[in-house]
Amino acid sequence: MTSTRNILLALAALSGLAAVAVGAFAAHGVADPQAKDWLKTGASYQMWHALAVYASTATLRRPSRGAALAPFLFLAGSAAFSGSLYAMAFGAPRWLGAVTPLGGLGLMAGWGALAWSAFRSTDNGL
Repeated sequence: MTSTRNILLALAALSGLAAVAVGAFAAHGVADPQAKDWLKTGASYQMWHALAVYASTATLRRPSRGAALAPFLFLAGSAAFSGSLYAMAFGAPRWLGAVTPLGGLGLMAGWGALAWSAFRSTDNGL
């Protein structure tokens, strides 16, 4: 049986893989400057948050509610933020750009959940 932790670690790794693939495609397979910029921005945010999902999942033994929520917020925010940029780069309607800031809010909520968890932590050791 696969645990939630293992699933999150696998999703983080796959998200990182996708970020590298999209970044490479942006560098070598796209001529349109706007599409290239959207792909690079999406890949950058996706990679950082793949690492955040991995770190926040792998390093916490018994996470608080906030810390346990952070990886899910990072994954959802990354999907909305980067996914909307990727979609527009591949020709989706520009109104889809309205989804991008919602993804950004999800990413910020993930970081906020980690911060809230750290402030509430009773672990005084390093």
